[in-house]
Amino acid sequence: MPSLKDLRNSIGSVRNMRKITSAMKMVAASKLRRAQEQAQIAQPYAQRMQGILSRLAANYVATTSSPKLLTGTGKDQVHLLLVVTSDRGLAGGFNSNSVREARKVIRQLLTEGKEVKLLTVGRKAKDLLRRDQANRMVQTFEGIGSKRVAFTEAEGIANAIVAMYEAGAFDVCTIIYNRFKSVIAQIPTATQLIPFALPVDAVKTESREARAVYEFEPSEDEILEALLPRNFAIQIYGALLDSAAGEQAARMTAMDNASRNAEDLTKRLTLRYNRARQAAITKELIEIVSGAEAL
Repeated sequence: MPSLKDLRNSIGSVRNMRKITSAMKMVAASKLRRAQEQAQIAQPYAQRMQGILSRLAANYVATTSSPKLLTGTGKDQVHLLLVVTSDRGLAGGFNSNSVREARKVIRQLLTEGKEVKLLTVGRKAKDLLRRDQANRMVQTFEGIGSKRVAFTEAEGIANAIVAMYEAGAFDVCTIIYNRFKSVIAQIPTATQLIPFALPVDAVKTESREARAVYEFEPSEDEILEALLPRNFAIQIYGALLDSAAGEQAARMTAMDNASRNAEDLTKRLTLRYNRARQAAITKELIEIVSGAEAL
């Protein structure tokens, strides 16, 4: 049975831990607000870009000179998975959920006889996937969005992937990340980025309505050559923003739960301490009374 001193030390340690988790919760809440604002600001541009490309692609007739980012390589054998996590932990199941989704996609592709390559963003993705997928990892990016997610960081990742694509290193690129839905919900999501795929809504719209006739200046090929790489970078940028917001939301929730658990543990330890102290006092009184009677 622990002594009174041990219980006092335990209570003090748990209280100090609760101070830390409470402070981390407040910091995460502050960062979450900024990350949400940044993601909301970037959404309209990304949606308009996606809409323009959807209308172009829906009416486009592919030729031998068409951009490969749109038409693909003609094969579906080598898949590059871009797995996005954070660099730090203490965020509940945020990172493990993204990695679990990546492993699920890997198993599915391997079952279909495909070759899989991995490119990771975030130290946690590298550490978790290196245990069983080290031979498939081709590149890792760390320190992305350490202070604030910048478009130049997403553009750097996009340029590296496009260079690999043009070199024939893969046929299909899919990004796997935690899509931010709310403070308590981050949804693991896998989205194909290369070749460009029409959104489901655009396909439904085209099937319901007659296709409009457009005249382009410059040509469709030139417009697509310019817009597709930029849209690719914007999609990665949006995923990084979602992931950053989701990370702070998950950390805030995890630290809130840790603070509540620390408070409950403090109450239980205090109750044990009071009972042990009362027992010690009672024992001393019994000893004093017994000694007095013996005299």
